[in-house]
Amino acid sequence: MSIPTPSAVQAPARGSHRTLVLAVILVCQLMVTLDATIVNVALPRIQAALGFSTTSLSWVINAYALAFGGLLLLGARAGDLLGRRRTFLAGIAVFTLASFAGGLATTAWWLLAARAVQGAGAALAAPSALALLTTLFAEGRDRLRALSYYTAVSIGGAAVGLVAGGLLTEWASWRWVMFVNVPIGVALLVVAARVLPETPRHTGRFDLAGAATSTAGMAALVYGFVQAATLGWGTTQTVAAFVAGGVLLATFVLVERRAPSPITPLRLFTSRNRSTAYLARLLLVAGMFGMFFFLTQFLQDVLGYSPLVTGLGFLPLTIALFAASQTSARLAGRVSGRTLMLVGFTLSGLGMAWVSRLTLGSGYLAVLGPLLLVGVGNGTAFVPLTALSLSGVEHRDAGAASGLVNVTQQVGGALGLAVLVTVFGTASRGSLAHAGAVTPATVRAAFVHGADRAFQASALFLLATLVLVAVSVRTPTGARPRAADTAIDDLDLELELLGGDAVTDPVAE
Repeated sequence: MSIPTPSAVQAPARGSHRTLVLAVILVCQLMVTLDATIVNVALPRIQAALGFSTTSLSWVINAYALAFGGLLLLGARAGDLLGRRRTFLAGIAVFTLASFAGGLATTAWWLLAARAVQGAGAALAAPSALALLTTLFAEGRDRLRALSYYTAVSIGGAAVGLVAGGLLTEWASWRWVMFVNVPIGVALLVVAARVLPETPRHTGRFDLAGAATSTAGMAALVYGFVQAATLGWGTTQTVAAFVAGGVLLATFVLVERRAPSPITPLRLFTSRNRSTAYLARLLLVAGMFGMFFFLTQFLQDVLGYSPLVTGLGFLPLTIALFAASQTSARLAGRVSGRTLMLVGFTLSGLGMAWVSRLTLGSGYLAVLGPLLLVGVGNGTAFVPLTALSLSGVEHRDAGAASGLVNVTQQVGGALGLAVLVTVFGTASRGSLAHAGAVTPATVRAAFVHGADRAFQASALFLLATLVLVAVSVRTPTGARPRAADTAIDDLDLELELLGGDAVTDPVAE
């Protein structure tokens, strides 16, 4: 990557201009974050309107997550080569047009295609937004304050999506969970075009082969799991999907070993702690996506809640997650990151095991306890897990390392949901077969039985994450928890790394 000349480097934003820049970046992050959850509450209405099956319905979530995660590193590379302002505007434009098309969908495939294009737009816009933030805000207090807002929006976006989805679905139509992005996207384009400066362009190549093989490979694996849930494990479609996925991912590794500018430098995985952090994040999110997917349907189809009340029902989880993440950050100088992660994963696993005991007679209180426990657990583990993912990264790999954090999150969610849907489909079909007659009561009972089995599988994902961290993460000999002021300095450096502007020293946690 070339080094821009001093005259090419943008000065930090100031005054009201700086406020507008930050507003543009935060709105962008809110859009791409909440769009992963805003459709959750609308899923029952979407299923009824477009004829999705319970298993194929998961593709409404997965199409976005796979495109977003699979193309995220390519989007970051596009910002480097083409200019981040230009890439940001292109991403928002694609996202907005896809949202409008999705709102007009009359068939399942139409909506899924729109969701995939939405994910591609988000993959262009999101990394450029974060990089612009670190470029335009001066190092130190100003940047740290801006990044704290960015983190808050990232954490709170999921809850905003659930509540907004409930409001729009109940008061307007499920189509408005897509249409709502259009006026926001247009306004964002107008303001961003006026206030965002361009960043220097660098020479280099796009790793199109790497992006294509990784995205297609993960999509094939997800498709295989969904087909297994619908048709069985031994069918031609299921086996072919798994074989294709394996071949494509093996090809991806070969491409990355030979590519002059790989989107995923394989040297990032030479650190045992960092590799463990990537895999732990994938497993953690794999277990979590099922909670949103199945609980939204349980609250509406079994308990009879409206979309709005369903969205509000998830607020305790997000409040607990946000509060615990702030507490975890404050403890960083006194408690090792490994300890915080072990405590957090244990709490989340217990919460997931708890929610797997739902019955037809369960009320909201049976859901509230697990939501709070999972929120506290994930919030406790999130900060040290992210720090571990970025520790000891070389300057040349800063962008790829920060992008890989988001990639493992999106791909883990898509792959995990596909596995959980497979578990659900097998269990619910067995329950219906055992019941004999198909009535509304037996269908609801089969859903609860299948959801419980999916939650149990989610708990196993959390258990695997806990064991992985306990066995593989090591604190260097002689390392001790750092003083609070040193921890804050290291956190500042790690936040800079997310934008690719600085390099951290290896952290003890």
